[in-house]
Amino acid sequence: MPAFSANLSTLFTEVPLLERFALARQAGFSAVEIQFPYALAKSAIKQQLQQHHLQLTLINLPAGNIAAGDLGIACLPDRSLEFKESVATAVDYARFLGVTKINCLSGKKPPSLSVCDAQAAFIANINYAASYLKEHNMTLLIEAINTKDVPGFFLSGSAQAVDLIKSLDHCNLKLQYDLYHMQMMEGNLISTMSKYFAYIGHIQIADVPNRSEPGTGEINFPNIFNALALLGYTDVIGLEYFPDKSTQSGLVKLAPLLNLKGE
Repeated sequence: MPAFSANLSTLFTEVPLLERFALARQAGFSAVEIQFPYALAKSAIKQQLQQHHLQLTLINLPAGNIAAGDLGIACLPDRSLEFKESVATAVDYARFLGVTKINCLSGKKPPSLSVCDAQAAFIANINYAASYLKEHNMTLLIEAINTKDVPGFFLSGSAQAVDLIKSLDHCNLKLQYDLYHMQMMEGNLISTMSKYFAYIGHIQIADVPNRSEPGTGEINFPNIFNALALLGYTDVIGLEYFPDKSTQSGLVKLAPLLNLKGE
């Protein structure tokens, strides 16, 4: 049975972010993720991690102005300086909090931007970020997002991501494989994970079609977990779903599947 990390950006949202660490520990988690921790002071996060004996396993690079519609800026040529600043910010947080994996969202390609120019900007920015993170013994992840939920998102397929990883050939550049997004885009999850397993650095899960907890939709998660065990996946799996009802009621249903043991 794999271990799981609770994504505090999508779970326990009934309370403010700083109060979610305690709830995660009470639910039996020893690892957590946060998409964007930057609104909180590093010291406040660290205090919660230490108090509740939690490991922060993953954060994202700052993704631009999310309120204005940004979801990453790595494919945008005119924001390369902002991207470099975002890398420095993320690494500063990661070093202080003991995080070793940072995820990069490509962003959405504007209609006025050619695919060629978006690709060139993305490659240049990923090359910069991977080199920067390598100096700090951190892994850079890139994540494909489905274009049904996020029209125009530049990195939207597993093969597209792996081709880029191969072309740059950084030992610390990996794919964040999100089963929800890839079921929406491609299906064939076990086949794809098997094909690209050497390039996968982190896995996140949610069910389809509502991005709710496993067991509420069409993905056969016992088969997924068995396949990952056979592949030799030993890292944590991130629970990045939006609870169908409350976080707690969802976790009660999931307990047998996830083998969680609360305090």
